[in-house]
Amino acid sequence: MHARLLFPLLLLATPALAGPVDTSAGRLQITPVARGFDEPWAIAFLPDGSFLVTERDGRLTLVADGRGAGVSGLPGVAVQGQSGLLDVMVPRDFAETREVWLAYSMQAAGGVATAAGKGRLSQDGQRLEGFAQVFLGDGAGGGRHFGARLVEATDGTVFLTTGDRGTGPEGLAAQDPAQSLGKIIHLSRDGSPATLLDGWRAGVFSRGHRNLQGAALDLSGRLLTVEHGAQGGDELNAPQAGLNYGWPVITYGENYGGGRIGIGTAQEGMEQPLHYWDPSIAPSGLMVYSGALVPEWKGDIFFGSLNSDFLGRLDPDTPAATGYAEERIAAPETGRVRDVVEAPDGSIWFLSVHDGTVYRLAPGE
Repeated sequence: MHARLLFPLLLLATPALAGPVDTSAGRLQITPVARGFDEPWAIAFLPDGSFLVTERDGRLTLVADGRGAGVSGLPGVAVQGQSGLLDVMVPRDFAETREVWLAYSMQAAGGVATAAGKGRLSQDGQRLEGFAQVFLGDGAGGGRHFGARLVEATDGTVFLTTGDRGTGPEGLAAQDPAQSLGKIIHLSRDGSPATLLDGWRAGVFSRGHRNLQGAALDLSGRLLTVEHGAQGGDELNAPQAGLNYGWPVITYGENYGGGRIGIGTAQEGMEQPLHYWDPSIAPSGLMVYSGALVPEWKGDIFFGSLNSDFLGRLDPDTPAATGYAEERIAAPETGRVRDVVEAPDGSIWFLSVHDGTVYRLAPGE
């Protein structure tokens, strides 16, 4: 399975494979780093610059020195529709703990659920040792809207996003604080609930979300998320404990084929997004840039688009009618961008589902 990755990965260090793209920061280079993946979903760096890539059908690959090798010891996952092996997160204390977190889907009472677990990456990088599931959400039928992004908070706790599993707009599962669907979950490093709110399921941090497909911290440590709306109404939010983000009572989108969802775009006691997209762009992945290689982008918010083939940038210092000023970086390589991260050297890396490739965006050498 993973042997198929070795040959292409060895070829991708060739500088001639880089392609230019014009951006607000000038002309940058997009360079393929690793390819041959089947529906890659997430990427995470280790301290030494090697990186992990998940594939939705249940594979985890460690890429080091231009070679990819499969990692064993993974949980069994349910691959159905949009479900499977989804996010991977490497905590900041990896050098001491060697801990790796995964978000995935698995069978549960009532159907398939979003789950999270963790294990220790062996010294040779070949397996996750002692993998243990630490969270299992509510099961639901169908194969839509699992969320499943992981992000480490500044205090070392972990946020996990979920989706409403397609229960809206008619259902109100995302509004029910006793359910895990359409929520942000807050966990301690041992997997115990890190947020406890009266009347809410233990660990539920915020509610009223549709399908949270990106999560990151900004440079101040604030949690940011992006989520898919229906037909329009994709959102960027800064979720806080105990707050309600509206779905499906309020939204800037409408039903597929037309027709209002809920009561409109505002309701007392429900939060407004920082930014919204109409029509939808299907945002996926989220990263706030340090400015290491492109200083003018410091603090800017990067995300991918799954339906419009671009890498997006929001400037929180520049207001716009929908929230923040937006730049869309489009090139042949930006087809269905699923994840975007900042590498240790300050370059911007993204995953293209379209061609199963990891790309690097940076100033030319």
